[in-house]
Amino acid sequence: MSRKIPVVAVVGRPNVGKSTLFNRFLGRRLAIVHDTPGVTRDRNFARTDWGGHTFFVVDTGGVIQDSQEPLERAVREQAMAAVREADVILFVTDGKTGVHPLDEKLAEVLRKSPQPVILVVNKLDNLPGDESYLDFWTLGMGEPHPVSAISGKGSGDLLDAVVAEFAEASGEEGETGVVRVAVVGKPNVGKSSFVNRIFGEERVVVSETAGTTRDPVDTPMQYHGQTLVFVDTAGLRRQARIKDSLEYYSSLRTARVVQEADVCLVLVDATDELSAQDLKVVEQAWEAGAGVVLVVNKWDLMEKETDTAPQWEKRVRQKATFLQWVPILFASALTGQRVRKTLDMVLQVQVERHRRIDTHEVNEALEELMRRQPPPHSRGRPVRLRYGTQVSVAPPTFVLFSNLPKEIPDHYIRYVHNSFRARWRFTGSPIRIRLRGSQER
Repeated sequence: MSRKIPVVAVVGRPNVGKSTLFNRFLGRRLAIVHDTPGVTRDRNFARTDWGGHTFFVVDTGGVIQDSQEPLERAVREQAMAAVREADVILFVTDGKTGVHPLDEKLAEVLRKSPQPVILVVNKLDNLPGDESYLDFWTLGMGEPHPVSAISGKGSGDLLDAVVAEFAEASGEEGETGVVRVAVVGKPNVGKSSFVNRIFGEERVVVSETAGTTRDPVDTPMQYHGQTLVFVDTAGLRRQARIKDSLEYYSSLRTARVVQEADVCLVLVDATDELSAQDLKVVEQAWEAGAGVVLVVNKWDLMEKETDTAPQWEKRVRQKATFLQWVPILFASALTGQRVRKTLDMVLQVQVERHRRIDTHEVNEALEELMRRQPPPHSRGRPVRLRYGTQVSVAPPTFVLFSNLPKEIPDHYIRYVHNSFRARWRFTGSPIRIRLRGSQER
């Protein structure tokens, strides 16, 4: 992450409203909010702004001091890592329950932090009349800031206090060169391990329990002069397997992440054949207009023969026509095999998504393909493609003008599509072809 943009970490014990406050800062529901303690397990990065200042907010899992449960210990380590990365720390407490022994333990830790810590007393819905927040002076963390994250009361004053802590000379990072990379796939195919391997550290919680990742986790990095923002998502499940509201919102959020991504790394398990659910995940990313790279993870577990990879790839590409345009990498998050190569492939696919073809080249291609195979007649009338142009990128989109656009059959559009592919490839990127009447603009 670029240090030009300040980082604000939101920490506290479970169920004090950290994710609600996080969403309030962003003005949208990004983190899952649920009355089950411990819902947020990973660090969840998002970018926002206030008073002319742009900064990252980090929502963390609830800190449970002294717990030896493996997952709870991992959550505590993640929260402490976020604290180490932060420029400002928001220590969130629950004004309804009062000062809790876990608050006191966490205060002991945070008092040693070199970064400024702002004490937040949440769930005070009767502000400004409720003065119970004054009790939190006993934590020795300075002035308590009363808020109601669910209603927004006091949040503006809190944000004023946050930006006041930023160094005046802090620079701003532009959006140029930012590539959002969604890491998607079925549960337990190794998405979090894959992201951790890329970054060389434990950036997201890894557990043998499938579905550990619930919220998308944004993790920026610099690579060849560009910012890649990796989003480790909750596993995409079939609707029939979504048992409760928590999994439903995780699945819905993952679908939205795919819609917003520039490139999707779709992870599949090398030890299993490509399943219908795997194919559904790839299709979802492709139909959303994202670039797609298929990563066959756990390749270290495969018994290798001379043509193991080519045969696996051949079987995959036979599953769906569009898969012939999707690059496939055989990798291992455990050993690191080809993991870094995915970064180069992401950048290559992003270039293909933004590739623009000159109008004269589009029309030369149209003339050539129509000489080989003109559109079929409709009720005795000739159907012609008169003109074509590329109107947008990401994904590349072409508009073709015809005298009878509604009479052009689907198989001929596929022929045009395949002809464009043969000429320009657009590796890893979907392309769109739209039809309009000759008189339309």
